[in-house]
Amino acid sequence: MDSGRIRMPGNASRTAPGDRAPSRTARPGSRTGRIAALAAAALIATVVPSAQAATAPAPRVDLVVLVVDDGGSAVGAITAELKGSGVPYRRIDLNDPNRPVLNQAFLSDTVDGRPRARYQGVVLPHETAFGPDSAEQTALRAYERTFGIPQVDAYTWSHPGVGLDYTNEGGMSGVLDGVTTSVTPAGQAGPFRYLAGSLTFEDNDPAIAESYGYAGRPRAGYTSYLDLPVEGGGRASLVGEYAADGRRELVVTFAYNQYQRQFRALARGIVEWLTQGVHLGQSRNYLSVHVDDVFAPDARWDPALDCTPGDFDCAGDDGEGANPIRMTAADAQYAAAWQKASGFTLDMVYNGGQGEQWKAEHGGSDPLTDRLVADRAQYRWINHTYTHPFLGCVQDNTVVPWRCATDARGNTLWVTRAELSAQIRDNHDWAVRKGIAVDRSELVTGEHSGLRTLPQQPVDNPNLAGALADNGVKWTGSDNSREPQQRALTTASGAAKTVPRHPMNVYYNVGTAAEMADEYNWVYTSRADGGSGICESNPASTCLPAPLPLATGYADHIVPQEARTALSHVLGNDPRPHYVHQSNLAEERLLYPVLDRVLADYRGLFAPSAPLVNPAQRDVGTELTRRTAWDQALAAGKVTAYRIGTTVTVKAPSGVTAPVTAPEGTRKKLLLGTTAFGTAYAGTRSAWTSPELLQSAVTLTIPTT
Repeated sequence: MDSGRIRMPGNASRTAPGDRAPSRTARPGSRTGRIAALAAAALIATVVPSAQAATAPAPRVDLVVLVVDDGGSAVGAITAELKGSGVPYRRIDLNDPNRPVLNQAFLSDTVDGRPRARYQGVVLPHETAFGPDSAEQTALRAYERTFGIPQVDAYTWSHPGVGLDYTNEGGMSGVLDGVTTSVTPAGQAGPFRYLAGSLTFEDNDPAIAESYGYAGRPRAGYTSYLDLPVEGGGRASLVGEYAADGRRELVVTFAYNQYQRQFRALARGIVEWLTQGVHLGQSRNYLSVHVDDVFAPDARWDPALDCTPGDFDCAGDDGEGANPIRMTAADAQYAAAWQKASGFTLDMVYNGGQGEQWKAEHGGSDPLTDRLVADRAQYRWINHTYTHPFLGCVQDNTVVPWRCATDARGNTLWVTRAELSAQIRDNHDWAVRKGIAVDRSELVTGEHSGLRTLPQQPVDNPNLAGALADNGVKWTGSDNSREPQQRALTTASGAAKTVPRHPMNVYYNVGTAAEMADEYNWVYTSRADGGSGICESNPASTCLPAPLPLATGYADHIVPQEARTALSHVLGNDPRPHYVHQSNLAEERLLYPVLDRVLADYRGLFAPSAPLVNPAQRDVGTELTRRTAWDQALAAGKVTAYRIGTTVTVKAPSGVTAPVTAPEGTRKKLLLGTTAFGTAYAGTRSAWTSPELLQSAVTLTIPTT
C-alpha cells in the first residue's frame, strides 16, 4: 500500500513589513508551500580585464563556486541547487569562528606561471556579507574585478547599493503569495530564457505568509530579469543584474527556500548566470509514471471496516477481497487517447499471469488484455513478475502483523531462487509471445518484495540477486519512501541496482474519489475526528484540521497537493519515477486529474526549449549510478576543471563520466578535429562526457562573443 506523504518543510523566513534590510540569518519557518546560454555576449564574459597587459597570459578560472553561508534559507536553496546538479562548490560558514579568512591568497594564486582564480562565481547571503568596508569585502571585490567573477546576492532589500530605488520610491514591499511576476525581455534573452514568461508565487495556505519581498525600480547599471506591476503604474524588480565598479551582481530581493516553486523555476537561471553558462554538472526536468499491476485486479478499501479486505491486518473481514478494481477495455482505450492528447507516455508494469488467471475465471475472455496488447506499441512495458507473489521471506500470516516464517532451528525461510527466477522469466516470456517489447534488464517485483522490508525483513532475500542475474536484470524498482538511495545487489554471477520510485498519494485500493477521500481521512485525521491517529503518532506527518468532504475532498485538496509534490520532484532535477496502480486508471480514473495538473502547471512555467524528459527505468538507473560516481569523485577531490579563455578542460578519474554544461556552439576536441558537444536543453548544451580515445582530459571550445 502506498504510504502517506511527508509534507515539505517550512516557510522562507521574512521580515515584518517595512522598508528595511532583511535579517541576515533568517531561516525557514515551520510551515510553507513550497531563481541559447545567456546571449553569448552576456554569458561568456571575458575573464581578462581590459587593463591587463596584452602580453600577460590569460588567467585560469577553476570551475568551482564559492558559497558564503550565513545559515539562511536563501543561501541554503542555492547550495542545494549546486549540489543537486553536480556543480562543485566550497562552502564557508560565516558562523564558524575557525573559518578561513577571505584574502588574496585564499581567492587566487599562480599555476605554471599563469594567474589562477580559484572560484568561477561567488554566492553571498547579501551584498556586504563581511561588512561593507571590511578587509574581506575589499579583497573579494578586488578579486571579482580582476578576474571578471560574478556574485549572487542571495537575498537583500531594495536600495541604491544594489542598483534599486528604495521601495517607498515607487516600489513595494510585502507578502508575495499568489502574486504573478513576469520574466522581462532581458531575462528571456538571458539567464531565464527557458521560462515561458510569467511566474506566480506559491500560495498554498491563505493563513500563512509564505514569501516576502522588496520590489524596487531600477537605477542606472541595473537590468531587471523578473518584475511585477506596482501601484501607480510601472514595474519594479525582484531579480536583476547590477553592474558597477567593474563588477556584476545578481540581486534577489525576495525570501525563499529550496522547496518553493518560484525558486525551483528560477534556480537553473541563477546557476547559469553565476557560472557564465560554463560549469560542471547538468540538470533536466524529469517525469515518468509507472502503472503497477497491469492485467491484475487490486483490492478495494472498505469504508466501514477502515481497511482493505484481503489484507492480513484487516480485522473483521473473511479474508477475501470483494469487488476488486480492474481496468476495462474502455479504460485502456481512454489511456491510449489520453497519452496521445497529453504527449506523455506511461510505463505499464505488468503481471501476465494475473491476466491469464482472470481470463480463465471469466469464461476465457479478457477484453482488457486484448485492448492493451493491441495498443502495446503506445506504451513502455516493465516486468512485474508473472503472478505478483511476495518474493521475500516466507510469510507467517497467523499473526498480525505478519512475520517471517522460520524452520525448526529458527532460520528464516526464503522464497527460493528457482521460484524467483521463474516469476521473472515466465512474465518476460509471456510478453514476448504477445509481441510486447520489453527490456529484460528492467524489473519491479510485487510490493518491491525480495528487497528488505522493515520491520519484518531487515535484509534482502539472499536468493534475489542470483535470480536477477539469471534473467539479465540490471535495474529493479524500490520504494523511494523506504530506500531513497540507489544500491547494488551483487552476486558472483552478476549485479543489479535499485531504482527508487516515488509513491504517489493516489491509493492502490480505491476506484472512486469518495473512496480515496475516505481512506485519506482515515490516515490524516486525528482519533478525535474519527481517523486512525496515524498522523498524531508520526512526527513526519501532519493531521488535517478536519476530515475532507467525501464528494469534493479529492478534487479540492488531494489533487492539488499531490500535483504540487510531483512537480517539486520534476523541478528538483530528480529522475526517479513515480508509481501508481492500474486501479488509478479504472472506474473514476483518479490518476488523470493529478497528471493533467502537473503537465499544465509545468507547461505554463517552461518554454518549449525545456521539455519534460520522460526516462525509461534503465535510463534512470544509469543516471543515478553516474551521479553517485561523480559525487564521490568530487568529495574525494579527484576532479580538476578549469577555463582559460575559450578553452575548458575537465579531468576526472578513469571510469568516471563528467557532467558538463556549456553554451550553444560549444565544440568537443577529438583526436583529429572537433565535434558538436552535448545535447540541447533549456538554451544550453550538456552531457555526461569522457575523454576521447588516447586523451587524458575532456577539452571543449566555447564560442567567442
